[in-house]
Amino acid sequence: MDQNVKTSTTREWLEMIKFEHTVFALPFAMSGMILGYTGGIAPGPGTIFYTVLAFVGARSAAMTLNRLIDAKIDGLNPRTSIRAIPKGLISKRSALIFSILSFALMLAAATQLPPLCLALSPIAVFWLSFYSFTKRFTWLCHIVLGIALGGASLGGWIAAGGSLGEPAPWILSLAVTTWVAGFDLIYACQDVDFDREQKLNSMPARFGIAKALLISRFLHVITASSLIALGTIMQLHPPYFVGVAIVCAMLAYEHSLVKPNDLSKVNAAFFTVNGVISILCFCCILAAKIF
Repeated sequence: MDQNVKTSTTREWLEMIKFEHTVFALPFAMSGMILGYTGGIAPGPGTIFYTVLAFVGARSAAMTLNRLIDAKIDGLNPRTSIRAIPKGLISKRSALIFSILSFALMLAAATQLPPLCLALSPIAVFWLSFYSFTKRFTWLCHIVLGIALGGASLGGWIAAGGSLGEPAPWILSLAVTTWVAGFDLIYACQDVDFDREQKLNSMPARFGIAKALLISRFLHVITASSLIALGTIMQLHPPYFVGVAIVCAMLAYEHSLVKPNDLSKVNAAFFTVNGVISILCFCCILAAKIF
C-alpha cells in the first residue's frame, strides 16, 4: 500500500512539472553549448552535467510556480481542473517549497559554470517567475514564454565559454523564442472561450483563432529564417542545412494539422511534432560540428 501511494505521488509531481516536456527545450540548451564552445575544445563532462542540472532546476521551478500561481484558474477550466494542485493531490505549500529548492539547485549548478552564468541567474529567476502572471495583463504572454526558453540556449552558450557579443547566440535565441511562442499560441487556441470568459489574455482570445494561427505561422517563418541565418553566419557544415530543411517541413506539417474550425489534432501538433523538431535541431547541430 505504501509503495502504491509513493508511486502515485511521484507520478503526480512528474505530471505537474511536465517532465516529458523537457524535450522541448533541453536540446536547445545543449545546442547553445555545442555552438558556443571556442578553441576547438569540446565542453567537458562537468560542464555538460552542471548545465543540464541548472536547466532541470530552472525548468522544474518555473513549471511548479506556473501551476501554483494558476491553481485557481486551472480549477475553473474543465481542461485543467484535473491537475494536481486544484485536485488537492499536491499542496500549495509543498509546491512553493519545491520551487524554492529547484531554483536553489539552479543557482548551485551555476556556481560551477563560468561566472557570467551565476551573474545572470537573478534575471533568469525573475523571468521564469514573471511569465506566469503575464496572461493576466498582456496577450504577449506567448512571447514572454518564448523568451524564457530562448534564454536556455543563451545559457548553454555561456556555459561553454561562448561570448554574447556576437550575433550567433542571439539568432539561435530568436529561433527558439519564435518557435516556442508559435506552438504555445497554437496550444492556447484550446482555451479561447475560457480565456475570454475569465478575462485572461492570449492572442487567440484577443484576435480570434484564425488570426492567431496566422501569427503562429509568421513566428515560425522567423524561426526557419533564423536557423538558416545561424548556419550561414557560423558556416556550419551541410548536415546542419539538411536538418533545417526537415525542420521547415515539420513546421509546415504542424500547421497543416490545425485549422480554425478543427482543433482536434492540437496535441499531435504540440507534443509530437515539436518534440521531433527540438531533437532534430540538436542532432543536426551536433552533426555539423562533428562532420
